Amino acid sequence: MHMDLSPADLAFRAEVRAFLDEKFTPDLRAAAQRQAGVFAEADLARRWQSLLHERGWAAPAWPAQYGGAGFTAVQRYIFESELAEAGAPALPAMGLQLCGPVLMGHGTAEQKAFFLPRILSGEHYWCQGYSEPGSGSDLASLQCRAVRDGDDYVINGTKIWTTHAHHANWMFLLVRTATEGKPQAGITFLLLDMATPGLTVQPIITISGEHEVNQCFFDNVRTPVSLRVGEENKGWTVAKYLLEFERGGGSFAARLKGAMRQVRTIAQAEGIWDDADFRRKAADLEVQISAVDITERRVVSAASTGASVGDATASMLKLKGTETMQKVTELAVEALGVYAMPDQRPALGLGSNAAAIGADHAATPMARYLNTRASTIYGGSSEVQRNILGRAALGL
Repeated sequence: MHMDLSPADLAFRAEVRAFLDEKFTPDLRAAAQRQAGVFAEADLARRWQSLLHERGWAAPAWPAQYGGAGFTAVQRYIFESELAEAGAPALPAMGLQLCGPVLMGHGTAEQKAFFLPRILSGEHYWCQGYSEPGSGSDLASLQCRAVRDGDDYVINGTKIWTTHAHHANWMFLLVRTATEGKPQAGITFLLLDMATPGLTVQPIITISGEHEVNQCFFDNVRTPVSLRVGEENKGWTVAKYLLEFERGGGSFAARLKGAMRQVRTIAQAEGIWDDADFRRKAADLEVQISAVDITERRVVSAASTGASVGDATASMLKLKGTETMQKVTELAVEALGVYAMPDQRPALGLGSNAAAIGADHAATPMARYLNTRASTIYGGSSEVQRNILGRAALGL
């Protein structure tokens, strides 16, 4: 592994920091600090994406030919780490990190020309139609049906846990178009305009109080065949391509380090930092974060040679990154003490003018703790990731 930064890389890091100093203004910073969800709220995300897009940095992983930043693997690592260290808003992944790369790899020329610029600009805000009430990590068992009718597919069924569907104007989804043979053999990947008649979005309020996810109902919803990505009944291949990005993308380590800094700040303010047992727990987490960091650096080093992330490595990072973040949020709640008990939701989110109960640092830790309970389920549960790693280790 070679991760010594070259003079050019150091200059790039300075450029990113200068951008953050100028564009990540105090009001944006304050809004980002009150976010408890996985992704920034839609209005904040759009504002931040607009600033990144203006600079040409909205899509750090996209090649320049599609309007992306065209960063090297090391530059992307530096960029994502610096944004995470600064606490910049986490942009929703569904368009930039998931649908965009899928269209590059499997979309038609017409699909690329139409959708990619609009994903970059933020004009199109995407959601992902994968999970169903009976099909989550076992995604191949999905039952939402699409039947070919001339130049359209007619969709009936439901999708659940659809993040930001209430903000999105486009959805990519997996549907069942055949029932013969293996379950994976009858799945098709479609794109859908969210304004299409017959589509209903109902909110699901999570235990942390956020409206992040929804259930979507399809009642004879039509989408053109021209919005199919890949071949009919070959959507599983497209889905596997996408899941590598979902499970392996981004920098867990930088956000973990930022979360641990918050733990230290809270613990010092609340007078628990000098407690030996608390410091032992904090030190143990620092070691685990270092392990995640070193693993990500190995991935960056390998990617610099053109190597793929791969299923096993993506699963390992998803597994350890999410489980470690859960532990960090647990420690933040412990550090907060009695101030973890009040309902702080009125002080969270954009447009709130309510003060936190207690110090300002008391506003988000409990909501983030509750929100991260889902992180070891979405994107493939921890059990699924361990199965993938087990099969890789056994050569199956």
